[in-house]
Amino acid sequence: MTKLILETDEVWIKEKIEALLHSEAEFMRMAIRNIQRKIQNFENKYGASDRDFLYGHADDMELLEWEGEIETMEKLQKKLESFEEISFERR
Repeated sequence: MTKLILETDEVWIKEKIEALLHSEAEFMRMAIRNIQRKIQNFENKYGASDRDFLYGHADDMELLEWEGEIETMEKLQKKLESFEEISFERR
């Protein structure tokens, strides 16, 4: 779990930081949804999501892009999980 401790007498600063973090998390959710659509379109086009099957059936550049999208999505999901674990301690 990530804990963010911010000590200030200015309530608006705390609210602004919370809003920025929530906004960033929403941006990541949107990016993940877009990547999932790209992955799904590729898999629908070639009728498979098995890497071994796709060799020889899919265009090499498309296959590399598909693998890159999967890797990017996994990294974004981990980052999003970290953002969602943040707890705010108000002082």
